[in-house]
Amino acid sequence: MIVWVVYDIKKDKPRGKIAKICKLSGLYRVQYSVFLGTLNENEKDSLQLQIEDWMDENTDSVYIFPMSKNELKQTVLLGQAFDKDLVTDEVKALFL
Repeated sequence: MIVWVVYDIKKDKPRGKIAKICKLSGLYRVQYSVFLGTLNENEKDSLQLQIEDWMDENTDSVYIFPMSKNELKQTVLLGQAFDKDLVTDEVKALFL
């Protein structure tokens, strides 16, 4: 399944750690606090558990959105939808 991870983490250290967890899970950064990639159910569950270990539930928010390839292809991208310095060909290929 395709997964979007979107977060707002207040403190620098947990925010950096969560970004690293997303990257190590095989997700691609598309904006500073947004990752996208393909994970199976077990990988998604593992990602969730790792993120929960670092976030503060009282101040932080994390959204993990599963999405099918057909739904992703229907996504509307407006303006500078991706940070051009962060987006890879692998991410672009998900939308084709």
